[in-house]
Amino acid sequence: MSQENVEFVRSIYAAWERGDYRSIDWADPKIEYVIVDGPAPGSWIGHAGLAEGWAGVMTAFEEFSTQADEFRELDHERVLVIGHHSGRGRSSGMDLGRMQTQTLGLFHVRDGKVTRFVTYWDRERGFADLDLSEQDAHADS
Repeated sequence: MSQENVEFVRSIYAAWERGDYRSIDWADPKIEYVIVDGPAPGSWIGHAGLAEGWAGVMTAFEEFSTQADEFRELDHERVLVIGHHSGRGRSSGMDLGRMQTQTLGLFHVRDGKVTRFVTYWDRERGFADLDLSEQDAHADS
């Protein structure tokens, strides 16, 4: 399998890990953005929808950050990112680091753009929805 999509998604995360969430050049104009669970679940379409959904997450936390632990190409179109979030709830003061918020991100990539991005704040739920075990997700391609 080609690692081109993995490197593309890795570049998106590199910006996010530096705290730069502004760029949407990577997103298809008709992207579907889905937050399955967590503090602001929902589904949005297009660049404006992506910005709206992401703003819901960003406004819920202070010092929010996301880190990728592993990138895995599932097939020619899908890249799974195993990672974690940190930050502190604006209203609750809850520290995500203490909760060990372990996440999954599923990127559907076509023609050099992300056409669908699904976020799971509950990693186990993500594995179940994708019919993967954590061992499958970590297994060599």
